[in-house]
Amino acid sequence: MKPVKVAQIGAYHDHAVPAFRSLLKQKDVFDFIGFAEVPSPAPNPILSPANAAECAQVPQYTIEELLAMDDLEAVVIECEEEKATAVALPFAKKGVAVYMDKPGSQNIALFEELISVVQEKNLPFQMGYMYRYNPSVLHLHELIRRGELGEIFSVEAHMDCFHKPGKRQWLDKHKGGMMYFLGCHLIDAIYRIQGEPEEVIPMNMSTGIDGVTAEDYGFCVLRYKNGVSFAKTCACEVNGFLRRQLVVTGTKGTYVIEPWEALKDGAQYSPSRFAPLTDHVHSWGKDASVPLDFGPYDRYDAMMRDFAEIVRGKENPYTPEYELNLFKLVMKCCGYTEPAASAKED
Repeated sequence: MKPVKVAQIGAYHDHAVPAFRSLLKQKDVFDFIGFAEVPSPAPNPILSPANAAECAQVPQYTIEELLAMDDLEAVVIECEEEKATAVALPFAKKGVAVYMDKPGSQNIALFEELISVVQEKNLPFQMGYMYRYNPSVLHLHELIRRGELGEIFSVEAHMDCFHKPGKRQWLDKHKGGMMYFLGCHLIDAIYRIQGEPEEVIPMNMSTGIDGVTAEDYGFCVLRYKNGVSFAKTCACEVNGFLRRQLVVTGTKGTYVIEPWEALKDGAQYSPSRFAPLTDHVHSWGKDASVPLDFGPYDRYDAMMRDFAEIVRGKENPYTPEYELNLFKLVMKCCGYTEPAASAKED
């Protein structure tokens, strides 16, 4: 495969440096030409200020210079969430393939315009939901496809962490706070498995801890015809990272990933277990599950490589229609109601 000529835009997002490192090291699929920053009068110091120094090791461009390049094939956009869609749009209009970190800025009309351009131009487009490429998640979807979980009636998804007060207050830039920032990963997981819910009940709130007024505790219930699923994400949970988990329950079995990612020697692992329906499942206290372990892996490498392959013609299972419907569902889980309005914009 011919390497994709690509540039990265943005350093202040949490995932900017890991994406940058992945692009740099995967030289067999990327011709990484350099980096551009999004102009800002005051980049938010809460968002990884050290990132800019690491990204500065490659050639630097302005966004206008990248747009003027006739041979640039793709951009990886890792700027602050509220700016991402506006940055992506002119590249999409020019026909440049776009990778954009999740979930898209909360200007819903602008995101709809971006998706419309992607559809019109049949443009390679990928959103940065890294759990889509988690090896345990991929195994789970294969079991579901083969019918080994039966009819799914519940998905329980957690994504927690422990952030300092400044970072938690920063969440106030976005309606829904943590549900927008990290909960979108959980909504993606639920939506991919169960589709559109019959009812969405957002219950996001502020814990008030340390005087923080942002919605740093996200919770949303999604009601389906045969059960209830939920997404829970908290920014002030002690040991929260190891509480990140996914539980998928069906009529023929239960699949658990816990934690979603365990870190060891700089790599990720996903301890999992699958409990199929057997005769001894009803025995009290007996563990009917089969332990599974996935790793080591890097959460960004498979995602970035997949983007390169999509640019080169591989079919993307996450279609523009899927991304738009997911985006609208995430906005509902953040507390938007129809007709959807735009959030605060810089």
